[in-house]
Amino acid sequence: MRPDLVGVRPACQAGSSRVAGERYERQNPGNVRSRLVGRPACGGGVVTGLPPNRFKRRLAAREQQIGLWGALPGSYVAEILAGAGFDWLVFDTEHAPGDPISVLPQLQAAAAYEVAPVVRAATNDTVLIKRLLDAGAQTLLIPYVQSAAEARAAVAAMRYPPRGVRGVATTTRAGRFGRVEDYVLRAEAELCLIVQVETRDALDALDDIMAVDGVDAIFIGPADLAASLGHPGAAGHPEVVATVEETIRRIVAAGRPAGILTLDPAFARHCMALGTCFTAVGIDAAMLARGAEALAASFKTG
Repeated sequence: MRPDLVGVRPACQAGSSRVAGERYERQNPGNVRSRLVGRPACGGGVVTGLPPNRFKRRLAAREQQIGLWGALPGSYVAEILAGAGFDWLVFDTEHAPGDPISVLPQLQAAAAYEVAPVVRAATNDTVLIKRLLDAGAQTLLIPYVQSAAEARAAVAAMRYPPRGVRGVATTTRAGRFGRVEDYVLRAEAELCLIVQVETRDALDALDDIMAVDGVDAIFIGPADLAASLGHPGAAGHPEVVATVEETIRRIVAAGRPAGILTLDPAFARHCMALGTCFTAVGIDAAMLARGAEALAASFKTG
């Protein structure tokens, strides 16, 4: 048995620790970084493992991951969505009323589920990125990245010195409040940075952005891209669609993971066929609004 799981299954013939240990073995073959020390979890042991970022590993393997966009704040909604069966779940703080304080309980609610949380920062800001990472976010989506310099700034904010500028704190949720051994040295391997390209300028600089070390994936923002191309509110305009298609092809040809959000199921499948490997197919607020409207209409119309 690997050292990261010593004491888990022998001491727990049934129950949560045995299940968790077996799940870990399936999802992380050969990974010995995360471990349980002291008594096993079912006996109240100290958890010192650094959570593995399965989303990042699946991106690298180009496995298709289907996501849902979370715009509604609150841990209750987060837990409902976390158990719905999606591979990844965005907690949006750019166009939704979220911040590091409100994201924290969302991350805590999702932690019990298999879904991978992705937090979209409000902006490409070093201090904001630090706060989200310290709260335990492992995958960040940075909006409105328009140049290689901006991409490098985001990378630096994700990394500790000397490779970056992330401030060091030793008792954050990210490091299990000081229980993860050498968190500062090990954190980078489990952090994932997605940059969002959503303007004409960003597409002009796309090759340079994709070449930045530390950028794990590229996400296309169709709504802002439509506005930048002169078609605000018309993401389905032929020019916008053609630009999105070409951008996906460019990202895939460069050997980088491509992602997108679209509420059109047919277009989502089309993007997947072109090569997107993390594809968000719905927004919780839109699902609630349209579902409520449809239910009301079904009873109030003949």
